[in-house]
Amino acid sequence: MQMPAADAEMIERRAEFLVALRDIVPGEGVIHEHAALAAYECDGLMAYRQRPMAVVLPETVQQVSRILAYCHNVGLKVVPRGAGTSLSGGALPLADGIVLGMGKFNRIVEIDYNNRCVVVQPGVTNLAITEAVADRGFYYAPDPSSQIVCSVGGNIAENAGGVHCLKYGMTSNNLLGIELVLIDGTVMRLGGKHLDPQALDLLGVVCGSEGLLGVVTEATVRILRTPETQRALLLGFSEVESAGACVAEVIAAGIIPAAMEIMDRTAIHAAESFVHVGYPLDVEALLLVEVDGTAEEVEQLVDLVGALGKQCGAGSLRSSSSEAERISFWAGRKAAFPAIGQISPDYYCVDGTIPRGALPRALRQITALSAEFGLRVANVFHAGDGNLHPLILYDADNDGELERAEELGAAILRFCVEVGGVLTGEHGVGVEKRDLMEVQFSKADLDQQQRLKCAFDVGGLMNPGKVFPKLRRCAELGRVHVHGGAVRFPDIERF
Repeated sequence: MQMPAADAEMIERRAEFLVALRDIVPGEGVIHEHAALAAYECDGLMAYRQRPMAVVLPETVQQVSRILAYCHNVGLKVVPRGAGTSLSGGALPLADGIVLGMGKFNRIVEIDYNNRCVVVQPGVTNLAITEAVADRGFYYAPDPSSQIVCSVGGNIAENAGGVHCLKYGMTSNNLLGIELVLIDGTVMRLGGKHLDPQALDLLGVVCGSEGLLGVVTEATVRILRTPETQRALLLGFSEVESAGACVAEVIAAGIIPAAMEIMDRTAIHAAESFVHVGYPLDVEALLLVEVDGTAEEVEQLVDLVGALGKQCGAGSLRSSSSEAERISFWAGRKAAFPAIGQISPDYYCVDGTIPRGALPRALRQITALSAEFGLRVANVFHAGDGNLHPLILYDADNDGELERAEELGAAILRFCVEVGGVLTGEHGVGVEKRDLMEVQFSKADLDQQQRLKCAFDVGGLMNPGKVFPKLRRCAELGRVHVHGGAVRFPDIERF
């Protein structure tokens, strides 16, 4: 297929771009050698690869501002990248664009215990925040399984969650403020150190926007007191559907656990073989429930959840008797994704969300679709908030298996929407679910979303090709106003 003339011209001007970018970020801040670019050719969705024109590694906000302003002036596309752990292709590069790597923004700027918040640069890892405040009895609630490596900037881009999002919320529920650089180089601050700032909730707009609106250079997140007591329960079921039904029964009883996770037989055996934590191997499903609070409250909740589990058919029940045992229970769940690598050369992680009441039906449907497409599926997901993470096992070396895995993933996501759910719970749309957006949204919905992007990025240079199945020029959409780099929303009530 012939490259569009505009893209071909951009490639020809590569040398000119590299000179200008090196002027902004001298030394080793610009990577352009073909072999060195291999490290940036994909993110966690490794089925899709593309080497970028160049990678730029700024160290200061001023450099980020100058880079974006330059790209804005010459029409050069920009793909922001954090730790590269996205599972939806959100950081997939472009051959005619640069990758803006934010890995050098890795400092914790301030710890403010009086306001119970921490100010960090976007390259700080998720877990590093908790580690920095743990000695004072605080922690950062969002905890995706990749928290040891995933960065705060990427968490904001995808509105990451984790196993404890049921009670403590996603990134958006724990984010207080950001510093954001727009494509024209404008540096702006949204929010601050306190909840519910006045004016439009642009912070809520940016969180989860997948790098389409700007580049986060600083974030203020809230920290919480570590609960007095935490205990975990392992409930084993002879049927996966019974584990799903138990989740609904616990919530219906008025209990909001800190976390509720389900693993099926395939995932259980893989995790146990990988970390040896003592999971039961004679069950079809394992429901992992964590409760927290005062010692008295937790003791009562353990009894209540255990009783509900028995009513739903749990054949085995084990509760943690020490902090070390609680951590070991979670070690298996946190290691479930890499553990699957022991039993399959490749896997494709689906991310969709359904109403909790539809869990039993969803599990039956996934089993049926697995048989229909002839591919094994290991189920590991945040059962408490209905966020499914079926892992589709395949071998990319076998002709047609990757395509079949993608088709199976698309069928699962269509089912999620059919039962009242959504296409993504925390991994984002990226390129993975881009062509499924019309399953969930109407043309009017998608036009509305693109109008919002146009208000920030009228030239469509920030992370293009992601999220939207069909790009339209901003002039065609109407009611987009950008003045002097400031985002303005006249007539917002009529959008």
